[in-house]
Amino acid sequence: MIEIKNLVKKFNQKIAVDNVSLSIEKAEIFGLLGVNGAGKTTIIKMMTGQLTPTSGEIFYFDRLFEKNSEEIKKMLGVVPQHLNFDQELNVKENLELHARLYRMKKLDRQERINFLLDYMELSDYGNFSVKKLSGGMKRRLLIARALIHRPQILFLDEPTVALDPQVRRKIWNLIADLSKSGVTIFLTTHYIEEAENLCNRTAIINGGKLIALDSPKNFCERYGKKNLEEVFIELTGRRSDL
Repeated sequence: MIEIKNLVKKFNQKIAVDNVSLSIEKAEIFGLLGVNGAGKTTIIKMMTGQLTPTSGEIFYFDRLFEKNSEEIKKMLGVVPQHLNFDQELNVKENLELHARLYRMKKLDRQERINFLLDYMELSDYGNFSVKKLSGGMKRRLLIARALIHRPQILFLDEPTVALDPQVRRKIWNLIADLSKSGVTIFLTTHYIEEAENLCNRTAIINGGKLIALDSPKNFCERYGKKNLEEVFIELTGRRSDL
């Protein structure tokens, strides 16, 4: 469904992403695991058209992204690491604005917004300023906004960063439900527990290089470790939460 071939990104003379190749299947939850600065966000930005690769190719449904980006972008939903709401609009208005950007018809917009607010447990907060939402609510609103146009593929860049464990698990449940409904999930994280609990497969990236790829269970069996954290430390020489 998604295939990346020999992806490279340089910023001046610094190589941020170094010859990365991988593939993702339909409805898979695929995790990119690495410490801060490993190249995770740069890869997502290239896969979603926010950055142009220095070299390499990205394919969606066997179509080259570079030549079909306008059509393919309509299939993608993106949840950024940092909050980027319009602070002058309330919750519903932020969703309405995003729906209009995708030229959704009025009735479809209204039905979709109401559905997503209910799905994300935000129905009581539609008229609230986004400034008044808790951190967990803002994260759920980011996901709702990314889903407004019914994307087939959802990119989540550090979706639970700085959230407490209870809220984090609630978002994990939402992500798992989306995968069960047929949405393909590509997420970046530096939380080992997140990768272990959510991902069908996890790629470990270190210094811009893809150094290992497997299911969390297979990783532990292959390296004789109790958990993915121990595997990560052995492969990278670092803890994941750096």
